[in-house]
Formats: sequence, structure tokens, C-alpha cells
Amino acid sequence: MSATNVGEVIPRVRPSALAAAHVVVLHGGTSGEREVSLLTGHAVVAALSNAGDGRGPRRVSSIEIDARGGWLVEGRTLAPHAALAALAPLDVVFLGLHGGRGEDGTLQAWLELEGVAYTGSNARASALCMDKLALRGVAAQRGIAVAPGTCVTAAEWAREPAVVRARIASLAPNGWVVKPRSGGSSVATAVLSSLDGLDAALTAAFANGDDALVEARVLGVEVSCGVLGGGAGRARALPPIEIRPRASTFFDYAEKYSEGGAEEVCPPRSLSAAASARVQELAVATHEAARCSGYSRTDFIVVDGEPVLLEVNTLPGLTPRSLLPQEAAAVGLDYRALCLWIATEAFERAVEHA
Repeated sequence: MSATNVGEVIPRVRPSALAAAHVVVLHGGTSGEREVSLLTGHAVVAALSNAGDGRGPRRVSSIEIDARGGWLVEGRTLAPHAALAALAPLDVVFLGLHGGRGEDGTLQAWLELEGVAYTGSNARASALCMDKLALRGVAAQRGIAVAPGTCVTAAEWAREPAVVRARIASLAPNGWVVKPRSGGSSVATAVLSSLDGLDAALTAAFANGDDALVEARVLGVEVSCGVLGGGAGRARALPPIEIRPRASTFFDYAEKYSEGGAEEVCPPRSLSAAASARVQELAVATHEAARCSGYSRTDFIVVDGEPVLLEVNTLPGLTPRSLLPQEAAAVGLDYRALCLWIATEAFERAVEHA
């Protein structure tokens, strides 16, 4: 697919749909991605706020979930239900959360029970995509390539480390990637060229209260590809973005978020047009296989023109310099327009199902 203009890529929504709406931006949270979520939330609030062009919501409010799980509304710490009640009536909750219960379907399920519309995928799709092991299974069933891998529990590692080490050693010759089974932003992720660092890498993954997913390291071009739409509408891919770490061997937390982080190139410099189109095709296929809606961002390593799936982010970073906004900008959708599109899509989806 060649994404050359916004009309080809962005499913249509009515630009004035939010004119009478109250949108509440939820950000912060208790996960390891809290600081990124705070940046996302502040940027989204600014983008949605009325700029005098008639395209923004009637009202924009925000709720910060503090590091202990309290919901902060206008200087008060409230329980979740009371926080929403304090801002009622509201029309859409814009989820600016990343990782943890903000992205794993827990919050989405609660909002569904409360009858509150929200941005992004539903609880089921969110839970599936947060569980990298489960997602690998769904992708493999659809013929989408994944790296050889194995799941390791803390109990198994404590009980029979030699057996686990041998199983990991057999995966591949290029090294290994160790990461929490659930999580994002490369928190507690390690790339190993030998098994000398395996104990420390597994311990870091287990420290998140999670199993560890160990995959064979795949050498190729790292890319990410956003998808907009889905659910009852057509899902369409944005142009992929190539990720070129500057100081690290992979796209770790510092490469993602520091000022001197990775070079990010959209469209990819190191892929042919055919390979980029294949990435877009598989990003949509994965989005649809997981039954995502609204938007997602899927990460791949491209080897000899064929993408190998890494993970799907149902609530990817949404700061102005994050990958998804960069991809949207490449087809003429600026940051404010992207945020308005996400909120409008969720609002219209809720209206259709009311």
C-alpha cells in the first residue's frame, strides 16, 4: 500500500462531531511508563483544547492517576467512579495511559461496565496485545512471522535453571532478547550476545511481577507502523517509520525518549517500496487479527524484505515526537488533527453502538 495523502489513509469522520462533546484525558498511572504517559496527557490536552477553528470539543478536562493509583481531579484525590462523576456529564475518555492496567484491558473493561466511551481498542483486544506470548500465538495462526521464543516463569527458573538455559541456548545463533511478557517502552528489556547476562536479565523481567519472554534476536531493519480505524470500519496503515538507534544496540527506553535518542526516518530509508508495503499489509493484518480498533502501532524487524512481528501497542506513545504522530505527519495529519481524529472516532463509535 502506498500512503501518499491523508484522504487515502484516514477513515472519514465528521470534523464537527465533537463540537458539543466533553472529552476527559486520562494520563499518568502506576506502570513503568508513567512519565511518558504524563507527557502524552499534557500534549493531548493542549492539542484538543479549542484553537478557535471550530474543530475542538466543547470542553476538555484531565484526570491524572497518581503513582499510588489515586485519581486526581482539580486538586482532589478521588476514587475512579467519583472522579468521573465529578466531571459529569462527559462524552469520551481519551486514554493517554501506557502499560500496566491502563493498557492491558483492565481499565477498558471497567469503563465498559460504567458505560463510558473511550479511545482505542476494547478490553479483549487490549488484553491480548499486552500479552506478548498470546499475541505471538494469534499472529502465527495467521501466518505472520514471529521470532523463535520461549516463556520462562520465575518458579521454573528457580527450580531448574540448567534446563531453562539449555532451552534458551537452542533458540538461535544471533543472541537473545529478554523482556517481560507484558509491558512496554522496553522497560526491563535486555539484548544478550551471550548467556552470561541471562540471570540478571530474567531477574529484571521477573521484578515486574511478570513472566519473561525470551526470543531469538532477529537482525534486520527495525520499523514501526501505525494503523487507524478497525472495529466496524476499515483499518488503514500509515507509512512505516524506520528506527535507527544511535548509542544502544536496540530501541531501549533512552533511545525512545531522550533528546539524543534514535534517528527515526519516515518513510524508511533502508527498505524498498515493496518491503514498506509489506510492513503496512502485515500491520493491518495484525491489527485485525487482534481485533483492535481506533488505532494501534505494530513493531517489526524486516529481514530480507519480510517483516517479523515484535509486538502491538494498543495505546502507543502519543507525544508530538512519538512514532505514531510522526507517521501521521508524513501523510499530512498534524498532531492536533490526529488527536481530534482519535477522539472523534471513539465518540462516533459510541454513538453508533448506543
